[in-house]
Amino acid sequence: MQNQPKLAYAKIKEGFVLLSSGLFTEAIDTLQSISLAQLPDSVKREYYSVIARTYYDLADYNRDPQFTSQHTTKGNAYLDSALLYVNENTNEYWAIESLRRMKKKDWKGAKYAFTYWMNNFDLPRHFDAIATSSLGYIYSLTGYEDKAIEYLILAAIADIKNATKETVALRNLANALFQRGDKKRAYRYIIMALEDATYYNARHRKIEIATILPIIEGERLAVVEAQKTKLIYYIVASTFLSVLVLAFLIIIYRQLKKITKIRKILQNTVNEQKELNSNLSEANQIKEEYIGYFFNVNSEYIEKMDDFQKHVFRKISARQFDDLHTLLKNTNLKKERQLLFHRFDEIFLKLFPNFIAEFNKLFPDEHQVVLKKGELLNSELRIFALIRLGITDNEKIAKFLNFSVTTIYTYKTKTKSKSYFREAFDEKIMDIKAF
Repeated sequence: MQNQPKLAYAKIKEGFVLLSSGLFTEAIDTLQSISLAQLPDSVKREYYSVIARTYYDLADYNRDPQFTSQHTTKGNAYLDSALLYVNENTNEYWAIESLRRMKKKDWKGAKYAFTYWMNNFDLPRHFDAIATSSLGYIYSLTGYEDKAIEYLILAAIADIKNATKETVALRNLANALFQRGDKKRAYRYIIMALEDATYYNARHRKIEIATILPIIEGERLAVVEAQKTKLIYYIVASTFLSVLVLAFLIIIYRQLKKITKIRKILQNTVNEQKELNSNLSEANQIKEEYIGYFFNVNSEYIEKMDDFQKHVFRKISARQFDDLHTLLKNTNLKKERQLLFHRFDEIFLKLFPNFIAEFNKLFPDEHQVVLKKGELLNSELRIFALIRLGITDNEKIAKFLNFSVTTIYTYKTKTKSKSYFREAFDEKIMDIKAF
């Protein structure tokens, strides 16, 4: 359709998803690629609000005095721009104005703005969650812990009612309860916040939670250790009472069993986190390479199409129809496809330089792949290269390689039948490491 306002609006939403996942560079690149010329005010307002939010979250994530200040200043400037495109008597205006005052550390003005907004407007649940969470944050900073907890509870409830996998209110509530000494609920809430962040894969939220969770968990384990010590004292004091000694030994055994179970769970969690971090790092590098590859290929394709279109128009204008027929007849789509495959092979082997060697280890010598002169990958290897990148749908693979779905299925079945690992062949392909 080439509807520019809708294209811009889609990119704004994409930018919001990226910043919510902690992909700040990608969010900023996406948002800054939008041309604001001739866009309606509502789209401009949302654009400036989202890019301001990106810089604010980046400042919170960065926590470096120099860069945090720079990011916050940029966020303030974008938020000032957003105010130019919104009516004062709207929820959107007070959402922006309240946030602007809070980010400029005008706590009194921000508290007034959020309170006025809540008292004079019918707030949708999403805005209600934002307003109450922000007021809880302000009251916490200004020393009103009871009010802070009250508003953070309201914000967490609003997030649940709105089915929002957001962690800020629940995380701050857990921290406030921990400071008050309510360690049991603090631990329960911080675990819930971590589950939400993990569900949405919000990297910056997981890191923020990770700064609080070990402290709360440490205190919780200290309580368990204190209980264990207390039980030992009871046993010593009850040495002469055999029945009580036996009872206390049973209790100690159960507590030690729980502690061991908890330690195993924590160790498994740490191991899973390490594996997750490794997979995320690999996935990010693969993503960056193929995003660059995607843009380069599309840019080159658009340039070729543009040149081809101009050439066709010139031939039509000059009524050189025979030349036009020859031009179309000589257009070599097969060559273009081979060039596309070659570029794909180069990028893939850059990411997985040992792919062919590791692939051949899955087969006896007589069935190992031997490439022809000048080949980087052949059709068989490309199929499993795409699978290694996470593309498992036969139809998608067939479209990319210009094969039928039946051909792809035949390739896969024939290849697996020659392998040492017929039943676990796909798992072995996924185990091939990048770089």
